Amino acid sequence: MELNASRVINASRADVWTHLNSAETLAACIPGCEELTGSPEDGFEATVKQKVGPVKATFKGGVTLSDIVPEESYLIKGEGKGGVAGFAKGQAKVWLTDHEDGTELHYEVEAKVGGKIAQLGSRLIDGFARKMADQFFERFQNILEGTTETES
Repeated sequence: MELNASRVINASRADVWTHLNSAETLAACIPGCEELTGSPEDGFEATVKQKVGPVKATFKGGVTLSDIVPEESYLIKGEGKGGVAGFAKGQAKVWLTDHEDGTELHYEVEAKVGGKIAQLGSRLIDGFARKMADQFFERFQNILEGTTETES
């Protein structure tokens, strides 16, 4: 599965970059995130509870950052295991460009799932993945722009 999109955020590139590397901000933005610890240098560990169609699972996994160009781009790779529900793994290239209204954040995501979740079918999984990405970036934008409304 592949996703790509961009979003204009009314904040400086330095502020967007700082928040992209903040465990506190990321934890607040990831739907279902129960815990996120670590740092950009050492990687992050996360616990995320989600329901995909009829399958509920708690995923535990790690995230690492590489190909880091400060205030410009990085590659984020992650893998999570949800027990009998299956696994999810993927990577996203994230980059920032200047925009007249602030900073444009671009992302290209490649993801794979296996186990019971994979049996749900690609349309359901693709829709779920798009919803998760939209929720994450909506929350991220709201934090940076100082609004408190979040999509659930």
